[in-house]
Amino acid sequence: TGDLIDGSVARLRGEMEPLSQLRGKLGVFYVTGNHEYYHGGQAWEAEVRRLGLTVLHNEHRVVEKNGARLTIGGVPDLEGRRFDAAQTPDAKAAFAGAPTAQEAPRVLLAHQPRFAKAAQDAQVSLQLSGHTHGGQIFPFMFFVKLQQPVIGGFEVIEGVPTYTSNGTGYWGPPFRIGPRGEVTEITLRAK
Repeated sequence: TGDLIDGSVARLRGEMEPLSQLRGKLGVFYVTGNHEYYHGGQAWEAEVRRLGLTVLHNEHRVVEKNGARLTIGGVPDLEGRRFDAAQTPDAKAAFAGAPTAQEAPRVLLAHQPRFAKAAQDAQVSLQLSGHTHGGQIFPFMFFVKLQQPVIGGFEVIEGVPTYTSNGTGYWGPPFRIGPRGEVTEITLRAK
């Protein structure tokens, strides 16, 4: 859900190359975070595509396993619109032409958890987000809470079930005090 990097494609291309080895039975999906836009959001989308990941830029894919379908949609980060109107996130556009949520539950990849408010009318079954780093350094999480409705974990935001990951890395100072980094495994089950 974004913030893979904090630098330009030219500077970090080699460090990102291992991502080309990522494999998923149903695909590997990516959406931009705010840090990609600080260093060329469109260039990063192109680079991630080159690495073989599926970039979801206000679009979706329907995946199927054992006859069950799931719609995975994604939007660019909210910061994108500051750089280019074509980078404006739009949940309705992301799911345009998709099966209904009853036919294929909808998972939305949106970098910032506060995007859930904009996704209210898109029949989202689950939104996956990041952005907050869990607050990263105590007491920064109290400031994060002023901008975001949740710092980390699962919460229903504006009617949209949302999981916000603390992420694995950091931003700025290369350490964490308080919230731990995480690699999240989510198991989806039919109702």
